[in-house]
Amino acid sequence: MSLDKNRVRTIANLARLEVRDDELDHLAGELSNIIHFVEQLAEVNTDGVAPMTSVANMELPRRVDEVTDGGCQDKILANAPEQQDGFFLVPKVVE
Repeated sequence: MSLDKNRVRTIANLARLEVRDDELDHLAGELSNIIHFVEQLAEVNTDGVAPMTSVANMELPRRVDEVTDGGCQDKILANAPEQQDGFFLVPKVVE
């Protein structure tokens, strides 16, 4: 399928693109080449080929869903520069 100037002008209008008249011939050729390539892809026999979303067989890593009680306040507060009554102590930044 080849496109002419009028069809390219219509496509540009629908896409809300401003295309100058001197660019229409070049753009028509480029778009015709793209459509020709897509038509070639349509000729490929894909019977028996399952659709896929990626060419790599991927599976997300999963971890065991274990309930923990925490209970490591001392370990966490060991990283605090200052602490008070089991909480991080930070300087006041708003007056």
